[in-house]
Amino acid sequence: MIRIKARAPTARGAVLPTLWGTVAVAYKLGCPVAQQDGLGARVVTSAVFLAVGTGLIVHVRRALLRELRQARRVARAAQSVVLRPLPPRLDGLNVAAAQLSAERGAVVGGDLYEAVATEYGVRVVMGDVRGHGLTPLGTVAALLGSFREAAHDEPELAGVLRRLERALARHLRERARAEHPAAGTPDPDHPVAEEFVTVLLLEIGRDGELRAFNCGHPWPYRISGARVEPLTHVDPLPPLGPFPLPAELRAQGCGQLVPGDSLVLFTDGVEDARDVRGRFFVLPDVLREAVRDHPVSPQAVLRTVFRALLHHTTGRPTDDTALLVLRNDRSRGRPGQAAAFRGGAGGLTGASCEAPQSTGTTR
Repeated sequence: MIRIKARAPTARGAVLPTLWGTVAVAYKLGCPVAQQDGLGARVVTSAVFLAVGTGLIVHVRRALLRELRQARRVARAAQSVVLRPLPPRLDGLNVAAAQLSAERGAVVGGDLYEAVATEYGVRVVMGDVRGHGLTPLGTVAALLGSFREAAHDEPELAGVLRRLERALARHLRERARAEHPAAGTPDPDHPVAEEFVTVLLLEIGRDGELRAFNCGHPWPYRISGARVEPLTHVDPLPPLGPFPLPAELRAQGCGQLVPGDSLVLFTDGVEDARDVRGRFFVLPDVLREAVRDHPVSPQAVLRTVFRALLHHTTGRPTDDTALLVLRNDRSRGRPGQAAAFRGGAGGLTGASCEAPQSTGTTR
């Protein structure tokens, strides 16, 4: 738990206000000019008290700014624990991620992402909690905490998804009880019961094999050379929250992420962003422009997209946005191996999503 300890005012901080107050009282009681009723004396007295008041205001302003800077440092540290920066490389994958909150002054909002290297491959989550700004932050923390544990514990990706569902349900129950402790049990008509989270789970194996679960989230884009296209067009499951997961969960096999290819994961705040004329932000066009001449790093893709997004919204996005870019920088292995990944005997293509591959555990 992070605690913020308030500091009591120090003797040094009280010196200046005391000094200004002493000057004002001494002038009023001891200066002969202050005892006169003439216009000139009144002007001088007003000037003295104006100077005293200005000095006090400046002092209070500086003290408040110091406290504000300290509070922002603490807030950034706390928010970075919730949505911690991702390492630049994970098991041979080049990684770049960033988030833009619609809440002014906030570092994180209702979007969440995480990527961890496990014995089962690199597992990635991207999600979007209903609402924006700081309100959904508790739900974000609950889901990310669950994912960071489940990604290492669960051998099947389906098990990770079920853990996320249980974590969300538990968090919403606790939140409902905290908001209405006298009720005893959560009210099904309470607004908390209407909360939902879109979630995209990805698993990237050592050979680049892609498996995914999608609960109401936009599918990522695959960048292969100068080609940009959706990873798949398969209909997603419903978002977590309103409806339970199916009894049988089967991960979607989405081909392989061959060396040199990238995935761009994002939240709906990106493609739903509008300009002053109401036109939507076209992410695929921006990605094609970013990689038109030559392959670029995930960090460069991230900068290009955010620069274009801020320009499109004139610097005032109305929803939280998050992007996560993964590029396979692993060795290509034997000559012709990458070609086999794209169109060999297995029939895998860079942009196709094949039939379900494996069945997860039912809990």
